[in-house]
Amino acid sequence: MNKVPLTVHGAEKLREELQDLKSNARPKVIQAIAEAREHGDLKENAEYHAAKEQQGFIEGRIAEIEGKLSNAQVIDVRDLNPNGKIVFGTTVVICDEDSGEEVTYQIVGDDEADIKAGKISISAPIARALIGKEEEDVVEVQTPGGIKEYEIVQVRYE
Repeated sequence: MNKVPLTVHGAEKLREELQDLKSNARPKVIQAIAEAREHGDLKENAEYHAAKEQQGFIEGRIAEIEGKLSNAQVIDVRDLNPNGKIVFGTTVVICDEDSGEEVTYQIVGDDEADIKAGKISISAPIARALIGKEEEDVVEVQTPGGIKEYEIVQVRYE
C-alpha cells in the first residue's frame, strides 16, 4: 500500500482518537452488550442490536485508524529545507487577485482536510497549483466558475 502523507498534528490527532476508542468507547459498548444480554431474548432486544451495531462501527474505525497510521508518512515541515517554496505541511496566505480577499490555508493530507479550519488537501486543485511556488508568485487555479488567480502573500513553516 502507498504511504499516506500526514502532518505531525494530523498523526497525533489520529493517535488520540485511537486511544480514546480503545480505552473508552470499546469498554463502554462491551458493557452495554453485556447489560442488554441480561434482558433475555436477543432476537427482539433493540438495545442489544444497537450496541452490536455500535461495536461494529467502533471496531471498524479502530482498524481504519490503525491502517492509516501504519501506512502514514509523517512529515514535519519544520524539518524540511524548502528554501521558501510551498511544500506539504506549509501554511500559506494567498490573495484573490479579483476581490483582494486574503485567505490562509495549510496544505495537509486527505484525512486531515477541513476547509473550515483552513486545512486543504494536498490533492485539492488549489494545493496542487501552490506546490513548488514561492511568495509573490501568482498561481492560476481552475475552478467551477472559471480560472482564478491568487498571489502568494506569505509562506510559513509551522
